Amino acid sequence: MRLLVPILLLTASVQASAQARATAPFLPVTTYDLLWAEHARGTQMRAVDAALLSGDSVRQRLAVRAVGRFEQVALESKVIPLLTARSASVRREAVNALGQMRSAYDLSALLANEADASVRAVIYETMGRIPAPAGSGAAVAQAATAQRLADGLRDADAVARAGAARGIESLLRRTARSTAPSPTIVQAIRSAVQNNGASDTRQLLLLALTAANDRDSATVAVALRDTSPEVRRVAVALGRTWVNDDAPMVRWQALRVAGNCVRATAHVRDSSEHVALLALDLLGDQKCADAASLAALERESTASAPWRHQAHAAVSLATVAPSRAHAVVQRLAVSPTWQARVYAANAAKLRHDSVTLRALYADKEPNVVIAAMTTREQAIKALVSNHAGLALAAATQLKGDANLASALPQLRAAFDRFTAMNRVSLRDPRAALLERIGEVADGPSIIWLRERLSDRDPAIASAAAQYLTTRTGATVTPITTRYAPTPFPTTGTFVGLSGATATMRLRGIGNVLLALRFDDAPMAVHTFATLAEAGKFNGLTFHRIVPNFVIQGGSPGADEYDPITDSFMRDEVGLARNARGSFGISTRGRDTGDGQIYVNLVNNFRLDHDYTVFANVTRGLDLIDRVQEGDVIESIVIHRTAPSIPRRP
Repeated sequence: MRLLVPILLLTASVQASAQARATAPFLPVTTYDLLWAEHARGTQMRAVDAALLSGDSVRQRLAVRAVGRFEQVALESKVIPLLTARSASVRREAVNALGQMRSAYDLSALLANEADASVRAVIYETMGRIPAPAGSGAAVAQAATAQRLADGLRDADAVARAGAARGIESLLRRTARSTAPSPTIVQAIRSAVQNNGASDTRQLLLLALTAANDRDSATVAVALRDTSPEVRRVAVALGRTWVNDDAPMVRWQALRVAGNCVRATAHVRDSSEHVALLALDLLGDQKCADAASLAALERESTASAPWRHQAHAAVSLATVAPSRAHAVVQRLAVSPTWQARVYAANAAKLRHDSVTLRALYADKEPNVVIAAMTTREQAIKALVSNHAGLALAAATQLKGDANLASALPQLRAAFDRFTAMNRVSLRDPRAALLERIGEVADGPSIIWLRERLSDRDPAIASAAAQYLTTRTGATVTPITTRYAPTPFPTTGTFVGLSGATATMRLRGIGNVLLALRFDDAPMAVHTFATLAEAGKFNGLTFHRIVPNFVIQGGSPGADEYDPITDSFMRDEVGLARNARGSFGISTRGRDTGDGQIYVNLVNNFRLDHDYTVFANVTRGLDLIDRVQEGDVIESIVIHRTAPSIPRRP
């Protein structure tokens, strides 16, 4: 790890900054200017540089945050002088910026002179996030960082201790599998669990022990008596302990790690649908073929049961007693709810029921077709679909096909059709189609691939270059190497978003009130508000439900691959937390948000600094807990405030 910048160099940097301020022309940098510069992703630095040198804490904070979001370690020299800024908020952002760019700066040297506990907390957290430099000294550096973080667990301030807990959890999550922490570190974490009553701190420490595979029974016992369901949930997961807790999230976790046929049977009618559906799934996963288990499955598969119970019971019955699943599969196969028909297809596959699968392949709903598709011929036929998920599934089905070359015309036509939609956010199906083409490209396809080198999406252009290099034996480089973001919005589009709220109406469930985090994620809030005000979310569903993790929705195709936006959204990661009840932007890699949203059902600390958080539930979190697969977003209404973004002079 690199040593702290010598005081003479730091003094010289500060003096140079002062000289630059004295000689530079007056630059009236506004918030809008800084947001525009951040959107440019490091290609337009004038406003950022002016703000960094301004001495104004608000502008310095926004500017140094922007530099961190560029994630370019070459820019660390712009950040380092602000580690000693007068404002604690600026120092926090400067430390976090170094973390985002994976700087090797020795942050631990700042601890001795940092009086502000909130800044120390970010220092501790960031120390745990940054990997040790590769080489023979990596293990020593890692051990030293672990010890400094363990020392931080005894900091006099609870806020700083929480930061140290974040740091040590992050460190062990990254490293414990390859290098086990020392017994001294493990004991320090155990002691801190008992000596810190704050919920978040205890959760983080328990997660650190989970990463270290330390299931100390005394520590688990202490955590199981905690008043916070979040702490008890993590303790159950760590200890793999069975409890029948009052909190649904704890019951679900207990059933997940310590469920058996008897326990699952007892919870198929749990008051929490998350728990009940897990119980039904476990009866299949654990091959529960005893009389009580089969009776429970058959009861939940009758027409009088909710469709989700029928669907999950059908798949479990198809696993443990295929002959008993026939009636429920046939009923679900003609259900008006297409999600139920997907489960019918999944159960039919387990039963080797080709008749039902052929019927479901003819379904009008693409997601049902995906579930029912089993043959090469069906995959080639599906390539004509404009549903991104179905086209991707068809391309995936054709992987390794012995006669793939004969499908090249259909594959190229499908790729060209998605490209003509002029939606760069359709990367996933195009990448899958391109992969199949690249595997067996013939003469016409080689020519076709060369045209893809200038594709608007640099990921597609790069993939085309790789396939050409492999097929021709000559090194080929892409023409497109950088994604050109959409034009930055005008100042008027931001008016009223600072302090704005939103009301999400969930069909048959109720209204959820959100506070939008414009200060943390202005572009995400702008995009969300624009889509909502245009009615783009109306009628869309939550398609992904992962209890004790997230729910995800907002796809026109009710899947992971059909976007709601035409262009990618850039990430706006920072100090905002993926806490329970927070809303974030779903991505599949850096800067690939496509408008789909997720909601954290629990505190998901491991998502911090990687996913944009743009809102928090202020009322209706209990309703979010009730959301299940297929539940509908009826509408989202944005409540703007008075104008707050200054216009450019």
